[in-house]
Amino acid sequence: MSLVVLGLSHHGAPLGLLESVALDGHTATALEEAVLRSEHVTEAVVLSTCNRTEVYAESLTFHGALVDITHALAAACSVERAELQPHLYVHYEDRGIAHAFTVAAGLDSMAVGEAQILGQVRRALSRAQKHGHVGPALNALLQQALRVAKRVHSETEIDLVSGSLVQAGITRAEAVLGGLGARRVLVVGAGGMGALAAATVARHGAAEVVVANRNPDRAVGVAERVGGTARPLADLDSALAQADLVIASTGARGRVVTAGHVTRALEARGGRPQVYVDLALPHDVDLAVADLDGATRVGLAELGEDLAEAGSAPQVALARELVTAEVATYLVQRSAQAVAPTVTALRARAGELVDVELERLERRTPGMGEAERAEVRRAVERVVDKLLHTPTVRVKELARDGQGGSYARALSELFDLDPRDVSLVSAPSQIPPALGEDG
Repeated sequence: MSLVVLGLSHHGAPLGLLESVALDGHTATALEEAVLRSEHVTEAVVLSTCNRTEVYAESLTFHGALVDITHALAAACSVERAELQPHLYVHYEDRGIAHAFTVAAGLDSMAVGEAQILGQVRRALSRAQKHGHVGPALNALLQQALRVAKRVHSETEIDLVSGSLVQAGITRAEAVLGGLGARRVLVVGAGGMGALAAATVARHGAAEVVVANRNPDRAVGVAERVGGTARPLADLDSALAQADLVIASTGARGRVVTAGHVTRALEARGGRPQVYVDLALPHDVDLAVADLDGATRVGLAELGEDLAEAGSAPQVALARELVTAEVATYLVQRSAQAVAPTVTALRARAGELVDVELERLERRTPGMGEAERAEVRRAVERVVDKLLHTPTVRVKELARDGQGGSYARALSELFDLDPRDVSLVSAPSQIPPALGEDG
C-alpha cells in the first residue's frame, strides 16, 4: 500500500476556487466516506483550512486511487473536474510524507510558520479516527507529523517570523486608522481564528473589544478572556456601526457581513472610516464592501501578499532542515518496519524445514542418543543461521537506503514465503513512472 496526497492550496489555486472547495467538519467527513468507497483506498483523512483542501489516502493502486479521489473531491464541492484539474497537486509516498510534515509545521502556510495549522491537523485526524476512516498507516504518519511540528516550534525560532494573518490584518488596519489605542474592534466569530484575533487586538491596546457569534456562550467565553464584551449576531447592525475595525472569521457558507450591513453602518457613523479584515474562507465580508466610500476591505489575497517574504527568513531555513532530517529518519524507520515481516517469515520458514528434516533423521536413526541428536540440531541450525545471515543483514541495510522493499519481495519469492506473513512489505517509494513528477 502507498500514500497518496491530492489537493489544492493558495500556492496554485485562485482564491475563488479555494472558497468553493473549503469544507467544514461535516462535509470533510462525507468526503472521506466517499473516498473510502473506492476499491483502491483503505484509509482517508481530509484536511481543509483557509489555505488548502487536501485528501490523504492510503492506496492499493496509485492511478485508481487518484481517479476516484479526484471524482469524490469534485462531487463533494460541486465543482467540475475540468475546473479542479489544472490546480491540483499530487504527492506520492516519500514526497507525500515530506508534504505532510511540512504542512503540519506551518512551512507551507500562507503565514509561514503559523502554529494554528497544528490544531487543524490534530482535529482532522481526530475526526477521521472517530469515524473509523483512518488506520495504522495514516495514523502513524499524521501523529509523527504533529510531533515534528511541535519540535519545529520548540527548537527553532520560527515563531519570531511567523507573522499571523491576524497580525498582517491589524498592520493593514493601522495604516488606515492609526494605532488601536482609541479604536473599537468587533470580532465576528468565536472559533480558533476569532479567539486569536480578539487576543491580538487586546494586546495591541484596543480601546474596546466586542465579540459577536451565533453561539452566545462561545462569544462570552472569548470576550471574557480578553476583557471584552459579547453581543449576539442578531445585533450585528448596531455592533458594526460602533466598530472602527471589524475582523471576521466565522466559517459560515454564506456572507455574514453584506454590503447592505456596511452601508447602514457607514451612514450611522457619519462617514467615519472603517476597516474590514476578512480572514474566512469562504469569505465572510461581501467583496462589494471594497467599493463603498469610507470602508476598506482586506482579504486573504492581500494578506498573502504581505506575508510572502517570510519564507526567506533564516529561521525558516533552519525549520526546513529539521523537517528534512525528520522525514529521512521516518523513511528509514518505516523501511525497517516494512522488511521486518519478511525477515521473520524467512527465519520461521527455515526453522520449519530444520524441524522437518530432523524428524526425518530421527525416524531413520532410532538408535541415536539424545546428546548426538542435540549436537546434530545445533550443527544444522548453525548452518542455516550462516546461510541466512547475509540476506537478512543485506535486506536491513537496503531498507536504510530505501531499497528494502524490492529485495524483501525477491526473498519472499525465492524462498516461497506465505504472502500473509509478509503482507506488511511496502510498495516501492518512488513515484509511478506514468506521472514523472508531482503535479
